[in-house]
Amino acid sequence: MKSRTHASELPTAKRPQRRTRATPAAPAATGGRAALSPEQRRSMIAQAAYFRAEQRGFASGAELQDWLAAEAEIDRALGGPTLLEHQLAHSDT
Repeated sequence: MKSRTHASELPTAKRPQRRTRATPAAPAATGGRAALSPEQRRSMIAQAAYFRAEQRGFASGAELQDWLAAEAEIDRALGGPTLLEHQLAHSDT
């Protein structure tokens, strides 16, 4: 019977690589959010939403919440108001 080798016992070159979550950085020289195209912002949100779904095991039913939370996270990281903050600032109530 062959014994299993734990990943920590493997030489460095053969260890499975662990994916890390990159934190988006706002371009400081150009004022953050305005420097991104809508496609770049959407791509960042999609990646953040994917990581949220991955963290919860890709269970169905929370895709919208993943997207909205990721959108708020990216907007905060880029220094702009979130959609909710924008709506509250421009509401008549």
